[in-house]
Amino acid sequence: MIEIEELTKVYDGNTVVDRVSLTVPEGTVAAIVGTSGSGKTTLLRMINRLVEPTSGSVRIGGQDTRAIPPHELRRQIGYVIQGYGLFPHRTVAENIATVPQLLGWDRDRIARRVDELMEIFQLDPAQYRDRFPSELSGGQQQRVGVARALAAEPKILLMDEPFGALDPIIRTKARDDLMEIQKKFRTTIIIVTHDMDEAIQLGDRIAVMQEGRVLQWDTPTGILLDPAHDFVAELVGVRDRPFRLLSLQPVRDAVEEGDASGPPVTEDTSLRDAFAEMLWSGRRALPVVSRANKRLGRLTLEGISRRAARLQ
Repeated sequence: MIEIEELTKVYDGNTVVDRVSLTVPEGTVAAIVGTSGSGKTTLLRMINRLVEPTSGSVRIGGQDTRAIPPHELRRQIGYVIQGYGLFPHRTVAENIATVPQLLGWDRDRIARRVDELMEIFQLDPAQYRDRFPSELSGGQQQRVGVARALAAEPKILLMDEPFGALDPIIRTKARDDLMEIQKKFRTTIIIVTHDMDEAIQLGDRIAVMQEGRVLQWDTPTGILLDPAHDFVAELVGVRDRPFRLLSLQPVRDAVEEGDASGPPVTEDTSLRDAFAEMLWSGRRALPVVSRANKRLGRLTLEGISRRAARLQ
């Protein structure tokens, strides 16, 4: 659990984070969303003391982070930034091994952990272990950055606009990969973004910030259905709200009896993604299968439209 209490940061008389209080349960994902200058990155950096608070406190597992030397604290917390921050003169394996080496892990343990993470992130160790960052695509660099942040098995992962430099297709895949990794390791993640869709897709809870303050700390559904401030409502967008709500609902909630032709969608695909597939392929119905590839029924365009209309 991460407990943030009355956290404040003042620079030269300018308050950039103003008495923020949040509690992030263990094993969940918290998204901090806001426009540029809202204080979201400063808030994130105060958690691992890259920025020292002016006042307030952060407790991790009940322990005040001010009682932990900063370098020790940071070795316990994974950190991913936009641009990934990979060391250009180090290989992929050497980049991933950075923190375990600082912690004094033995060579065999480090090698096993590096190979394990590379396989999880779909980077064949034999092919990529000795490559340098400049020899990787943007998506591959992003995966190495997250693997490095997870190498020392941290319970907490902080991510500052980690997908901002990726093109839309790779960004969607990177988000999906992150959620699979989070489910596997049950890592507590705090991610900063300016993209409300990204916050809704990733966050168990969302903090909307403006001018250093948290205007609303709520579930994605709560943010969409009951915005607590005009700025929150503006970020959500009245016209976009039904489709964003569809992104929170899996296909299994709208399966109908019957057959449909063409490639299927799985039951845990969001209704929004299924709707996009219909538009892309020109189909009005999609077959639906379980994770085990068992046929469950079909999803129709009319069924999605009815659900979207109820969300208006």
